[in-house]
Amino acid sequence: MEELVLFYPDRHELHFERGHPERPERVEAIRNALEDSGLWESLEKMPPIEIPKKVLQAVHDESYLEEISSASKNGLRPDMDTYLTPYSWELALNSAGGALAVSEAVWKREANRGYALCRPPGHHATPDQAMGFCILNNISIATENILQKFGAKRIAIIDLDVHHGNGTQDIFWERSDVLFISVHQSPLYPGTGSAKEIGAGDGEGFTINIPLPPYSGNEARLHAMEEIILPKLSEFKPEMIMVSVGFDAHWKDPLAQQLTSADNYGKLISLLSKYTDQYTGGRLAIFLEGGYDLHAGAACSLAITNALLGKAWKDTLGESQNPETNEWRTVLNHIKVQWGIN
Repeated sequence: MEELVLFYPDRHELHFERGHPERPERVEAIRNALEDSGLWESLEKMPPIEIPKKVLQAVHDESYLEEISSASKNGLRPDMDTYLTPYSWELALNSAGGALAVSEAVWKREANRGYALCRPPGHHATPDQAMGFCILNNISIATENILQKFGAKRIAIIDLDVHHGNGTQDIFWERSDVLFISVHQSPLYPGTGSAKEIGAGDGEGFTINIPLPPYSGNEARLHAMEEIILPKLSEFKPEMIMVSVGFDAHWKDPLAQQLTSADNYGKLISLLSKYTDQYTGGRLAIFLEGGYDLHAGAACSLAITNALLGKAWKDTLGESQNPETNEWRTVLNHIKVQWGIN
């Protein structure tokens, strides 16, 4: 069994718009950091696999898939923030196919852990709308594939991007076979993700949002993991954990103010790794979402890769020197009361 498998999106640089924060350099900075550390060559690279049509259509409306494919061919923008090139549709399928390859390897125990460098990212893409730099919802497609293809009954998705994973939430809003938990900054784009959003119908109680105020810092996310996420995982008993990781919660990121360090990312993934080893047979897969400072992305990716491998590492960027707020304590206490967590 491989300790960790990796997906790298070949030709992703063809999805590009000059001056846009979602740029090819994001993934290349991560690759360079992994190469410089000596980790890159040791990791098995997974080629993308073809997405079954019934899986793709279970996540995204068929009319949307046709529209976005056509818009890509003509280089049309689906919204103000999200661009398309003539190559974007092909590369979005490639990104989601890489997510499938990594998650399947982990599910089948061909690998202990998986890390997919998905680009374009995906967690803002809803069933019928591209938004927030996202075209296809990679983690949702990977999750649906595991449920359909392998008969899984319970999958947990943890979203650690600084922005709320509204698309993933929408896709599984009325589902009880997927537990969706998002830790994000609020207020911030896309404006969703209040603690009151808990799912509906059969999915009521299977969506958990943890909106943290700006300037919450490292301690807030660690407490959210230890006091809310891990207890709810133990209650749900997932067979596999999927994680959307955006490095835009880092204190150097230009699009948010969460003040998280790279070391904190490593600690969060270490906690999830220990949980999966104990309760899910080690089935843990990570999927890249946002993160727009190149140095922060490189450092955070080194942190989580070493955490997935159980190796020590040093955070060369250190912690933010900006003052942090304590308002997050009140937020977490309210959420714990809401969900009956002691």
